[in-house]
Amino acid sequence: MGMTGFTAALMLIGVIIYPCVCVKEFSDHQEIKIQTLLKRLNKHALISVKSVDGDIIDCVPIHSQPAFDHPLLRNHTIQMRPSFIPEITSTYTKKCTKATQAWHKSGICPENTVPIRRIMKEDILRSKSIESFGKKTTSSIPENDPSKDHEYAVMNSMQGKYFGTKFAVNMWKPEVQVPNEFSLAQTWLVSGVGTTRNTTEAGLQVYPGKYGDNNLRLFVFWTANGYQGTGCYNNDCAGFVQRSNKIAVGGTYNTVSQYDGDQYELSVLIWKDGENWWLQIGEELVGYWPGQLFNSLGNGGTIVQWGGEIVNKETDGKHTGTDMGSGHFAEEGYKKASYFRNLMTIDETNTLREPQGVYPTTGHDNCYNIKAGDGGTSWGVNFFYGGPGLNERCP
Repeated sequence: MGMTGFTAALMLIGVIIYPCVCVKEFSDHQEIKIQTLLKRLNKHALISVKSVDGDIIDCVPIHSQPAFDHPLLRNHTIQMRPSFIPEITSTYTKKCTKATQAWHKSGICPENTVPIRRIMKEDILRSKSIESFGKKTTSSIPENDPSKDHEYAVMNSMQGKYFGTKFAVNMWKPEVQVPNEFSLAQTWLVSGVGTTRNTTEAGLQVYPGKYGDNNLRLFVFWTANGYQGTGCYNNDCAGFVQRSNKIAVGGTYNTVSQYDGDQYELSVLIWKDGENWWLQIGEELVGYWPGQLFNSLGNGGTIVQWGGEIVNKETDGKHTGTDMGSGHFAEEGYKKASYFRNLMTIDETNTLREPQGVYPTTGHDNCYNIKAGDGGTSWGVNFFYGGPGLNERCP
């Protein structure tokens, strides 16, 4: 082989090998970033519980939890209990079936520890990027003109000044068509608009693209700049401070309502105590969002919203068949449709009151809808909502 041929051969080998070296370097760099994130999020546990649903729940000393990695919380003094819990003074009737999380069958966390769902490498790889792990990549709040791939059936409060909300929601395990879609039932407590929007959010969701399964899970979320990078789900970034040793945010519920059968409910209470926004599920104080995380929520929220949301990816060019709630329309009513009942808001005197003048927001009523329930009953202000998505009326 002459020099010209030898040089050409070397160049050809270089062309073949070079991309392989690049891919390996990229892979190594990605692996380092993933391991660094896992090390930061998964704190040393006193004990760990292997749940029947496949999760590992780490019982982390309360002062070592991920929340305190936030730069604004480095010197935060944990609030062990709120100074007050809003009390019902109306004809509200408790009717909540006790729902327990799946990991309780395998154990419980000791006092002075908090249950943190362990983040696995697979969880991070399912996100769009390492940087976006745990975050919402688009605005996710009911608007008059919902974004193309998000649909809602939501009841809204009138504009005002709100310092919390309480309600009961029945629990369903909606079918989700493809992994990058989700179905949820939640409350939003909102102040500000656009990139100044602040929210505290809590509810139930099925989200295989995040958790890797179709389990019904409790979630919390927050943002301080309209979903433009601040905030995240659960403990996926620093922020939400856990207090309970019994309830894991991101944990699975196996007890769900059955169509025309037994109904299971979750009672949710969010309220402002001092600077902090507390979350109580049933009778259990779960934790709080510290006031330092926010700017406009310090003076209370301006609107409260309750209801369902789904993501519609229009697989194969068709509307998704992902269920909202039970997957049945609002007019089917009790034991068949999903509902929120005993809606309450908290005013500046820390008093729970029934909201006046609530109004709905929906996208495509032939896919998912909402209907106000009867007033003047022990259910107080209530509504039914949901739907199957793709059907003969929903293109």
